[in-house]
Amino acid sequence: MARIFGIEIPNEKRIEASLRYIYGIGPTTASRILDQAGIDPNLRTGQLSEDQLVKIGTVIQGEGIIIEGDLRREKQSQLKRLTSINCVRGIRHKRGLPVRGQRTRTNARTRKGKRKTVGVKK
Repeated sequence: MARIFGIEIPNEKRIEASLRYIYGIGPTTASRILDQAGIDPNLRTGQLSEDQLVKIGTVIQGEGIIIEGDLRREKQSQLKRLTSINCVRGIRHKRGLPVRGQRTRTNARTRKGKRKTVGVKK
């Protein structure tokens, strides 16, 4: 398997699809990286030479694309900031409820988790 920034990407897939295995790189970013590196997106990852992999790495660094650990840390710090200032979004994150205005009366099971039945006590 080929390695870029310590992340193993699959050899049998096209390089455009393989780059998406890196956290923070999606389809648009992957195609932009390959355009700037001058690499055919239809090539398989296993067919790339070592200098082509290095070229992809330099393009990622040169563009200032935040990936993997740095991106995870940045997202975590943004969530901490929201919860520390006690804004509505931060409170919703703390309680595990939907953040962006979705209804919670019937749906929202992904955020709320499994139903907890409340019994009536006599």
